[in-house]
Amino acid sequence: LFFKRELAVAAMAQNKTAALLIGGTGFAVLGLCLGYKYLWKPEKVVRVGIVSQIFIHPLKSGKTASMTSAECQKLGLRVGDLRDRHWLVVTEDGHMVTGRQEPRLVLVSLTCQGGQVCLNGPNMEELKFPIKQPDNPVIDCSVYRTDIQGRDCGDEASQWLTRFLGGRKTFRLLHFQPEMKAKRPVGRKPLFQQFEQMAYKDIAAVMLLSEASVKDLSSRLGKNLTAAQFRPNIVIGECEAFEEVGSSEEIQIGSVRLHRIMSCGRCTFTTVDPETGIMNRKEPLKTLRSANQMFSKTGILQVGDVVYKISR
Repeated sequence: LFFKRELAVAAMAQNKTAALLIGGTGFAVLGLCLGYKYLWKPEKVVRVGIVSQIFIHPLKSGKTASMTSAECQKLGLRVGDLRDRHWLVVTEDGHMVTGRQEPRLVLVSLTCQGGQVCLNGPNMEELKFPIKQPDNPVIDCSVYRTDIQGRDCGDEASQWLTRFLGGRKTFRLLHFQPEMKAKRPVGRKPLFQQFEQMAYKDIAAVMLLSEASVKDLSSRLGKNLTAAQFRPNIVIGECEAFEEVGSSEEIQIGSVRLHRIMSCGRCTFTTVDPETGIMNRKEPLKTLRSANQMFSKTGILQVGDVVYKISR
């Protein structure tokens, strides 16, 4: 995990919303923009690779959107009105719904254009509704034992999602907005918990992963996997498989520095095929677990940017 620290203010004051080109070497590591710290200590800088892909997931568990650049903000990556994991599907009583319960969510595309949210899915007519709906109610919900709010996106969005997901129960769509209080994760290290904030993410604002590690896992499985199956924000190329494994706690991409807090555990959501929305509940998770520690290590961040590991 990487957290955005208050120390970042001085380092980023001249470029608060600097566009990031993302590249990194972590196999599924979460991260946040972080300012410089311990500047008085000498640093050892080692080139890791380059950012090869940038992904944003506007709808939690929804379809991945590929970008060429993005702004790194306190709550994660942003491109225009699209912010990573700022829309959430819930049940009528406010319980979070993800691809673990409804695998077909990965087929739902949420985009923004001209002040409108656009929902698309297979065999569904496109639905458009305003991004800002100030008269709609604010709903209390829970994301992994943490309370958070979201503004209801209206009955049409609810009916669209309910119909797409089979009509067995009613679903609502919530939007996390800037004036709402961001959540802090449960069970994180006290040293970093004061800095860590997010909307509907599980643990931290950015997830990083390397192409080489995905390729290695594909060879073990005997099947071509894509980085999108693991839901990263930043994919790193031009590095060896598991080259990210090491003790380095910081990663530099351009003017952005990330602080690594922890590796990301994998769940059954990795067994959902992002192209079909079908969950097999076994692979690649079974093979991933057999590889043990090799797949959950360091992470990095803009397409074409060089990624460095920093040690002191």
